[in-house]
Amino acid sequence: MSDPHDKPPVPQRPDTPCVAVCSTTFDEVCRGCGRTVAEVAHWVSMTAEQKERVWERILAQGYPRRNT
Repeated sequence: MSDPHDKPPVPQRPDTPCVAVCSTTFDEVCRGCGRTVAEVAHWVSMTAEQKERVWERILAQGYPRRNT
């Protein structure tokens, strides 16, 4: 039986959504990774939970956009 206080496992993700296609020319969202300028600036100090929320949002929006 599982403990009801157990958190679901966090998916394995790269350290950062950055794809080295940085552009915020038209607004505050990077065209490569989908993060806001503030999220990019604070990424290293964000908690794992904060990062996961960003990951979930950007993946739902079709980011990160890699050149394939």
